[in-house]
Amino acid sequence: MGTLSLSLSLLKFYKPSSSIPRSTRPIFFRTIKKLRSSSSFTCFSNSVGQSQPLTAHRNIALKSEGQNPKGPSPELWLHNTMSKKRELLKPKVESKVGMYVCGVTAYDLSHIGHARVYVNFDLLFRYLKHLGYEVSYVRNFTDVDDKIIARANELGEDPISLSQRYCEEFRQDMITLNCLTPSVEPKVSEHMPQIIDMIEKILNNGYAYVVDGDVYYSVEKFPEYGKLSGRDLEDNRAGERVAVDSRKKHPADFALWKVYIGYE
Repeated sequence: MGTLSLSLSLLKFYKPSSSIPRSTRPIFFRTIKKLRSSSSFTCFSNSVGQSQPLTAHRNIALKSEGQNPKGPSPELWLHNTMSKKRELLKPKVESKVGMYVCGVTAYDLSHIGHARVYVNFDLLFRYLKHLGYEVSYVRNFTDVDDKIIARANELGEDPISLSQRYCEEFRQDMITLNCLTPSVEPKVSEHMPQIIDMIEKILNNGYAYVVDGDVYYSVEKFPEYGKLSGRDLEDNRAGERVAVDSRKKHPADFALWKVYIGYE
């Protein structure tokens, strides 16, 4: 459990990447590499076969035969963000669990905040497998984004080439942290037809609108928007994460698609 403890203890020293010189941002991962070479440091194993797994499949089969399975039950209690309560995990399909974890936007090197997030989800992934569940773990790469285009413009580099380089840097960081590889790692650039099709459906349903070629999702069309975070639309402050755009119908409306204007 060394990686988790180390990442949590170092987190208090974390500062936003924009305030740290780029040359020093990978220092956390270089530190991990050095510690891994030390015999006194124990990191997560890159294998899930270190301990005897509980078998959800076996327990389900025994119950169906009217038998009581021996040993601990593969139960897992998690905090449900929607209900704000601790609840027993009940998969929609018996013995199968799906995990979708938002991945990085690949325009820069990873920092300790990334390490903490993905070590935590790696721990959950491992434990679900230990309980005997068949786990489909999806972690995406956002490799098409304004930040990527802006950075590529700065460096005079092709945006896709730049994002591919940082995707690979991220993968190497995850290997350094001994995080298991997800079941699937989809990229935005590889799913453009599906994204366009989905946006067209949202437009046709009246939940989005077009402004000067850009497509925005209308949050007021969805009454339950904000329910997961527990915040009302009135609580949101325009300009906190993205610049205020007076063209939008509501300050909280967000872009689904942006018109391409060179590298600007």
